[in-house]
Amino acid sequence: MPNAVVIIPTYNEIENIEKMVNKVMSLRPAFHILIVDDGSPDGTAQKVKELQLKFPEALFLLERKGKSGLGTAYIAGFRWAIEHQYDYIFEMDCDFSHNPDDLCHLLAKCEAGADVAVGSRYVKGGQIKNWPQDRLLLSYFASLYVRFFTWIGVNDTTAGFVGYKRKVLETIDLNKIKFVGYAFQIEMKFAAAQLGFKIVEHPITFIDREFGQSKMSSGIIKEAIIGVLQMKWNSFFSSYKK
Repeated sequence: MPNAVVIIPTYNEIENIEKMVNKVMSLRPAFHILIVDDGSPDGTAQKVKELQLKFPEALFLLERKGKSGLGTAYIAGFRWAIEHQYDYIFEMDCDFSHNPDDLCHLLAKCEAGADVAVGSRYVKGGQIKNWPQDRLLLSYFASLYVRFFTWIGVNDTTAGFVGYKRKVLETIDLNKIKFVGYAFQIEMKFAAAQLGFKIVEHPITFIDREFGQSKMSSGIIKEAIIGVLQMKWNSFFSSYKK
């Protein structure tokens, strides 16, 4: 049985889901997949159920009612993966902005000693394709802003392509992770760093989605800007440790 699972949150990803599942299932070493679907009205969950007939022992589905935020989807997936005793737990998008082939590189980083492996756009060899200039600048300066206030040594603090050893997610009190949007990715890295875990970055090429709609919004950006200050302030008084 593979000891690695990939958590993929979905909302209206019918254009991408079958291609993504087939691609991840073709990788070696092998990965299992957990889809966390937030009640997609376009039939994403139904398509996953059809694909489960093809991959009955490797593809799993967690259905939730309504959109509850990216962070809560991942935390639900983390709890499921911990319960099922996977050694390595990954998160990635369904829209192919993250290249599934890079899962193998992130797994290798974890097996070589990293506690957290980040697919990074902002280290040597990393890059972004097809983003408008304003969003590129927003993402880059957001990472600089986070690094300035949090003092964590991660270049791509907002990255959503990440692998964790199970012990990291077992050590972090997931009930203390408060952010659900853009800031969720920041808070998870901050929590891991605060608890002394080794975070390693691997360069990736991030490609903007071809199908479906982006989940970015002004509210998500506002959460990140204000949330980083709240997160740093709270860290002086409490720990993310269980």
